[in-house]
Amino acid sequence: MSSIASARIGVITFPGTLDDRDAARAVRLAGAEAVSLWHADADLHGVDAVVLPGGFSYGDYLRAGAISRFAPVMEKVVDAAAGGMPVLGICNGFQVLTEAHLLPGSMIKNDHRSFICREQTLVVENTATAWTGDYTQGQEIIIPLKNQDGQYVADERTLDELEGEGRVAFRYQGWNPNGSRRNIAGITNERGNVIGLMPHPEHAVEAGFGVDNGTDLRGGIDGLGFFTSVLSSLVNA
Repeated sequence: MSSIASARIGVITFPGTLDDRDAARAVRLAGAEAVSLWHADADLHGVDAVVLPGGFSYGDYLRAGAISRFAPVMEKVVDAAAGGMPVLGICNGFQVLTEAHLLPGSMIKNDHRSFICREQTLVVENTATAWTGDYTQGQEIIIPLKNQDGQYVADERTLDELEGEGRVAFRYQGWNPNGSRRNIAGITNERGNVIGLMPHPEHAVEAGFGVDNGTDLRGGIDGLGFFTSVLSSLVNA
């Protein structure tokens, strides 16, 4: 790709998606073109990367993300991810990625059995992915969190593999808000092109509308790095 401005990032809308417009705005603020993708699309319309945003796709019937995994567009996402396309799953999008077996493990109800909405501190554990290159190892960022089925679980062997291979991308800092195993907030696949996390970086991309960062009221834009990172990775690919 010749320039960031030529990058086209697809944002998928499923029935029940809530944060597709926020994700599209984050893409535009980072400097790329946001392309709307529909769950029934038979192709990805030539996009360079894909975002699966948050919400309650198909009303979370059966379990979160279970039906979306069979949407026609997901067949194309799975194929594209296998070919190296960057894919980001946020909250419900993370749940869809686990259901589609693009990421290991599963998401279950929060251990306190309640919906939670708060500003959450994360530690960046892996900067060698398509979506984290603009962060630094060990950096603490503040990202909004809102979920009900946010507890990440996996068997001990899978957890050990994620730890040993450096595939834990983000970890909760200060407090584990949903009981996720080993304080895991987000993970990556082996190749580093697919990331899933429960917190919402698209809600922390614009000063005045972000989180309180301790310096500027609502000034936190720690989430923007996800979207600038992927653009840098595309330009340098």
